[in-house]
Amino acid sequence: MSPHPDSTAVVDVGGTTLRVATGTDGVRPPSRVHRVRTAGLESAPHAPVDVLQKRVVDQIVHEVRELCPGSLERVGIAFAGPVTADGLVTAAPTVWGEGGLPLPLGELVEERLQVPVTVVNDLTAAAWRYSAVEREPFCLWTVSSGIGNKVFRDGGVLVHPDGHGGEMGHWVCDTSAEAPLCNCGARGHLGALSSGRGVLASARGEAARRPEAFASSGLGDLCRSGPDSIDNPALVTAVHAGDPFSVGILRNSLAHLASAVGAVFTSTGVRRHVIIGGFALAVGKPYRDLLVEELSRQGCFGVDTTEIGTMVSLGCEDDAHSLVGMARILEERR
Repeated sequence: MSPHPDSTAVVDVGGTTLRVATGTDGVRPPSRVHRVRTAGLESAPHAPVDVLQKRVVDQIVHEVRELCPGSLERVGIAFAGPVTADGLVTAAPTVWGEGGLPLPLGELVEERLQVPVTVVNDLTAAAWRYSAVEREPFCLWTVSSGIGNKVFRDGGVLVHPDGHGGEMGHWVCDTSAEAPLCNCGARGHLGALSSGRGVLASARGEAARRPEAFASSGLGDLCRSGPDSIDNPALVTAVHAGDPFSVGILRNSLAHLASAVGAVFTSTGVRRHVIIGGFALAVGKPYRDLLVEELSRQGCFGVDTTEIGTMVSLGCEDDAHSLVGMARILEERR
């Protein structure tokens, strides 16, 4: 007999937000979700990696105990970084930045909570949510503080036991010496150019380079204190209003993502691409439409423009993707 959903805690550790939930059986959204700012790089940008790792582990344990003070039977953690088959986090650029030793997250949390703990990559978990509704192989993309992807095919996610696979956010798009710096420490990665953080950096840079265009734009009206006052909510608002300055910035960033989508399609034959993530879903339909436009402009070998229009869709308009999928994984592995 399966444990009751309320005796299972699922955790989604992102670069910006940590979510802890109960009350999902892998189909329903959670009945209880607690959200806090992740105690990682964004909250303490100058702290050493080992300090941030300890902060994040402590935070997970604390938040699970707070939400589930009794009758806890198991925990599933969806983590924003590559994870091996035995729960070792090998890197986490958006959570604790560049470098650091691999972290045995599952082992550490299990020791503290004294219940079985399963750890997988956050996109691996989220892909399991969409496996319940997608009827053909698909690639799930997240565009938030970073970028990640996972291909779901033949009943599972295509990922190496060592955690390799689905890290297109670290695919090199810009080889120039002055390419934007990724959180992993390298330059020119897709995540540095097309993530929510990347688009924000691009908007601030463009506003500084073209002060008159910025001042006369809808984004400029929202951010009168200057380029440094631009944030993602203002950028999203300006895109929704059709501001040419902001739409142009987003369109340029999506050229890199479209190239990555095309690369996955060309190399795997997977035609379904589902987009989630806080930034992409906040922009919503304009994001999907601009991505399809750019994908059509670049072309997908063997697929005409009409078919390209059916390749990309947005995911559910909530932030429970990894939470629901993590619960589904726990049921599959029971």
